[in-house]
Amino acid sequence: MIILGNVIDEQGRCTHYSKKEDTISIKFKCCGAYYPCYKCHEENSNHKTQPWKQEDFDEKAIFCGVCKKDLTIHQYMNSTNCKHCHTLFNPNCSKHFHIYFETGHNSTCTF
Repeated sequence: MIILGNVIDEQGRCTHYSKKEDTISIKFKCCGAYYPCYKCHEENSNHKTQPWKQEDFDEKAIFCGVCKKDLTIHQYMNSTNCKHCHTLFNPNCSKHFHIYFETGHNSTCTF
């Protein structure tokens, strides 16, 4: 898997988010490319983020940098850890869900 952006290690951490729990990358709906975070996407692409629509939440768009396996958006949003390797997700990532995913509120939010 190629992860674009300001990646600093083999598990997909970036210059913006580098805690132990920061190991997932997200396939962006707008370009199909994987980035560790919206800031990396903003700094390294030439277009605005387009959030995934709720009807697309069965799409495998989350990549675990620890076990190197994909998760669906539903699996990611409804869990605190990877279903494959049980690595904990950073709970603060949910504060940015409205950027990546249509959540019913702020679904048109861009940064």
